[in-house]
Amino acid sequence: MNRRTFLKNTTILAATSTVIPNLVFANENKNPFGIKEGIRKFTINNNFKLESSNEKAQIWIPVPLSSKYQELVDISYSGNYEKAEIVENEYNTKVLYATWKVEEKEPKIDVKFEVITKQSFTDLSKAKNDENYSDEIKVYLKPTAHIPVNDKLKDFTAQITKDVKTSLEKAQAIYDWTVTTMYRDNSVIGCGVGDAGKALDEKIYGGKCTDISSVFVALLRNANIPSREVFGIRAGKSKISKVCGKADEKGFANITGGQHCRAEFYVSGLGWVPADPADVTKVRLGEKLTNESEKTIQTKNFMFGNWEMNWVAFNYARDFVLNPKPAQYPLNMLGYPYAELGEDVQNYYDPKSFAYAYTSQERV
Repeated sequence: MNRRTFLKNTTILAATSTVIPNLVFANENKNPFGIKEGIRKFTINNNFKLESSNEKAQIWIPVPLSSKYQELVDISYSGNYEKAEIVENEYNTKVLYATWKVEEKEPKIDVKFEVITKQSFTDLSKAKNDENYSDEIKVYLKPTAHIPVNDKLKDFTAQITKDVKTSLEKAQAIYDWTVTTMYRDNSVIGCGVGDAGKALDEKIYGGKCTDISSVFVALLRNANIPSREVFGIRAGKSKISKVCGKADEKGFANITGGQHCRAEFYVSGLGWVPADPADVTKVRLGEKLTNESEKTIQTKNFMFGNWEMNWVAFNYARDFVLNPKPAQYPLNMLGYPYAELGEDVQNYYDPKSFAYAYTSQERV
């Protein structure tokens, strides 16, 4: 396989459904799953082994961010690398960057993250209709290669939001359209490419979490609502559905391949508001539900304004150049570890050939 071009093989299917958005904010009975405010503690172990090669080996491993909903308590790592260090990237993204000597026949690195996640719930009644954003927030109104902002999409978004006025109401309408129109396609590789421009232009409404979250983000930006994808990994058991996270009775989980992309948008008075349109489609498909099923509606209501914090976030980065500059750039997103042998990009969608493994232990 030509690893430099493996992403070209990712495909998603099309659908042509339309909806009238449900514009009612579901503040009552929004949490029927027994999810409570509080913290969860996870120890995440990452083990990486690269192929033997006569070329330079290097790896960029996404590091959990610290924010209002999670804290990176500690990070430790060991291996036969020549150099390993935490490196800053665009979008305040941190990675653990490691390199090996060319003569190293079996490059290895083991990484451990200690993370605390914080479960809380958004009080949507505090929203203000003020679009006077700071420069720091305006970054998330700008287009990228996969998140276009243009007149055509602004007109399309205006149709979705034509019956509402405030920023929060517009976000709700866009969310309702996204979760009702889009669907999860399990044939898509990994988390999907997240090419919102192509998806909306060609009406490709099937995909996985990055595809669905990216369409949501693109529509929000075209409605002048700052928004961003959040790339991370499922770390523990879900109270909503086992399709959203599993663990054994002791809290241990093999989370290799558990990467998951969520989204958040900015509303004055609330700050960054969490949303997870992709997991609505995942629950709907995984439990063989319809849009009208009670659990679909419950999940949809909960996932607008809240996340279930059995998940650890890495970064918000889209269409950016890693530091140090790799052979492949710009990089679409960084939800997975990224590695190169010379100029040969390792297939991060295939952990067995990469090879890497992630496990998580929840601590009571």
